[in-house]
Amino acid sequence: MIRVEFLGPIGKDSLDLDIKNLNELSEILKKDESLISWLQNSAIAVNDTMVKDKNHPLKDGDKISLLPPVCGG
Repeated sequence: MIRVEFLGPIGKDSLDLDIKNLNELSEILKKDESLISWLQNSAIAVNDTMVKDKNHPLKDGDKISLLPPVCGG
């Protein structure tokens, strides 16, 4: 299982999913209308490493974090 965490103001509980790559995750999350705007603006980390490739392979036990943009100084 892959753990998906929604950080900061996204305000969603974590999910445990059986997925093979980030593309599969994207398709699942697009079904939740409350996440659509976050998906367009958030960065993705796999095991605390930033990832941009939606075909990035995932393995059992991986942790995905959706990182919303933040303001700060």
